[in-house]
Amino acid sequence: IAIDCGNQEVLERTSMFVSPREVEARFVMGLPAQGRSILGQEAAAMFLHEIPQIAEAALFFHRLDADRMQRHVDVVEDHAVLQETLEEKGLVAFVADGAILPRRSGIDNRPLTEGAIPFVSPPTFRIALTAPNGGKITGMGIPRGVTLIVGGGFHGKSTLLNALKRSIFPHIPGDGREYVVTDATAVKIRAEDGRSISGVDISPFISNLPYGKDTRFFTTPNASGSTSQAANIMEALEMGSRLLLIDEDTSSTNFMIRDHRMQSLVTKEKEPITPFVDKVRQLKEDLGVSTLLVMGGSGDYLDQADRVILMEKYRPVDVTDRAREVVEQVATLRRPEGGGHFGRIPDRTPQASSFDPSRGRREVKIEAKGLKEILFGRERIELDAVEQLMEVSETRAIGEMILYFAKTCVPRGMGLREGLDCVLREMENKGLDLLSPYKLGCFAMPRIFEAAAAINRMRSLKISQKGIKLDIKK
Repeated sequence: IAIDCGNQEVLERTSMFVSPREVEARFVMGLPAQGRSILGQEAAAMFLHEIPQIAEAALFFHRLDADRMQRHVDVVEDHAVLQETLEEKGLVAFVADGAILPRRSGIDNRPLTEGAIPFVSPPTFRIALTAPNGGKITGMGIPRGVTLIVGGGFHGKSTLLNALKRSIFPHIPGDGREYVVTDATAVKIRAEDGRSISGVDISPFISNLPYGKDTRFFTTPNASGSTSQAANIMEALEMGSRLLLIDEDTSSTNFMIRDHRMQSLVTKEKEPITPFVDKVRQLKEDLGVSTLLVMGGSGDYLDQADRVILMEKYRPVDVTDRAREVVEQVATLRRPEGGGHFGRIPDRTPQASSFDPSRGRREVKIEAKGLKEILFGRERIELDAVEQLMEVSETRAIGEMILYFAKTCVPRGMGLREGLDCVLREMENKGLDLLSPYKLGCFAMPRIFEAAAAINRMRSLKISQKGIKLDIKK
């Protein structure tokens, strides 16, 4: 007997419904059998005794810890309000003083219990936000723009970024990141060798490929590190991301930087790649998109940064002024290669032939094979590099969303963003039960970015570009 209860993050899910009239819980049971024989008496005991006992213990208020329940509600409500406050304050993220960011291990997302250093904001970044239940909360506010997180190895740079990428959602009380809040549209970007790309305009970053290959409609079944990272950025922008999170450790080196010596050896007309260092400010100035970068190897990004945070023994230090002194004292010799504007972001429209969930004559099969894989008919959608998927319930919902999108939006000629926006609005209005003819307790609400990421990684995907969208802010 089991129920989908989630992990450290709090997502809207179908395992529980609370209304003014009733509480509904959905769970699964493994019915008893011996070989091919049903064990009727044991099944009767489960239905008539065990299930009522569980319901009595778990679903009636007088049997529960009221303070713990109230704390859970308060924390989730506070996160929602603080996330809205970010926009008003001109921030993209907030990390409360006292937050515990380190996790127990790479496979255990619970907070580190021994030796964890509580977060303390640098004075110059400290801001006070007000939560409806938590009251006045002080911490580090990260403004819009280009922010670098620098420091030596093992000093907490990636730990901070990992906390921010997961704080698009609320965390349960006791997690340590209850008051860490990130812009809801933040997308973690990385290189992804071997992924499939269909009809993405990567020309802001890559052009002039050998033999005249068109990068305004780039398609490949086996992307390189640089082309995959370029496509991941363009797909996130297409879906409306206002904040990119990038760690140099998971990035393609030649996509991120081209230093002076390499510029001298390989001239620009022979190099198809425009490095991200030459586009990061255009993202902010042309499109209003901020970037938060973990950077330990390239000082050329100091020229582009609005602010620089040094992580030293898991404590943040504002070194923006020192970074500007370094820029003045040690001038970069590299030449900008980014042109005058960022470039275009087309609307892309999937074709109906992209989606076939059937398996020949057999029934439609859509299944989440763990957190990072969806079986869609005969096709396996690999999501190993989609870092902001939190739970299998999300992955399962995305698989069903793809089918619903293919049935209801693709025949109407909707673009990818328009169609997924439409599906998510219906899910918010009618509930996640929209995705299945049966009442299932195993769905959690995904974001548009992860749903689009799954569609974009389908090797059967065929795309047409629907107009051109270029939003340049004067």
